[in-house]
Amino acid sequence: MDKYTEVRKRFEENADPENAVKMAKYMRNRFIFYGIPTPKRKKLYRDFLKEEKRNKIIDWGFLDQCYDDEHREFQYLVTDYLSELNSLLTYDDIPAIRKYIDRKQWWDTIDSLDQVIGKIGLRDERVDALMLEWSTDEDFWVRRIAIDHQLLRKDKTNTVLLEKIIVNNFGSDEFFINKAIGWSLRDYSKTDPEWVRDFIERYRNRMDKLSIREAGKYIKE
Repeated sequence: MDKYTEVRKRFEENADPENAVKMAKYMRNRFIFYGIPTPKRKKLYRDFLKEEKRNKIIDWGFLDQCYDDEHREFQYLVTDYLSELNSLLTYDDIPAIRKYIDRKQWWDTIDSLDQVIGKIGLRDERVDALMLEWSTDEDFWVRRIAIDHQLLRKDKTNTVLLEKIIVNNFGSDEFFINKAIGWSLRDYSKTDPEWVRDFIERYRNRMDKLSIREAGKYIKE
């Protein structure tokens, strides 16, 4: 039995139709679900991911099969796979990842893939220029990736890059962009509240109120 079929069999055996309806509703009925809660879902393929990690090869064919599946759990498997095997990814793999960013878009997969890209960026400085390019992409989900790809970096955050990316997105009326700006600043405020405070003061007149509110959550202005 091939890998995709084996995983699908596990998902089908653990499907919960009642919960599937609830999960779909939470995602505004954009996707079909098996109804498997996150902890249980991850447990179902934990051994599989360990084996893939030991093989030290990214199986893009398998990942493409999973992403093509109509059930959202398979897209989650792809993001978990890329996260778990991130050390094997290189800058040259980003076009393959971009295919997943561009399809079946919603905040759940986007907010996982931004960390996949971000970790590659810690190993390859070429990602910085690419994220600056993505920060002006016509697709706001791609711009969200650029804005949030440095989340959790703490003192490794490239603040010059962060500022340029955020400024490129001022004036947007897109909720997911203004929220992302706020999140990126709020996260970094845990490391350098003075920098974030100064940023807000310098750009207050250009920032959306949502971004300011999110950014200032942990700091006193």
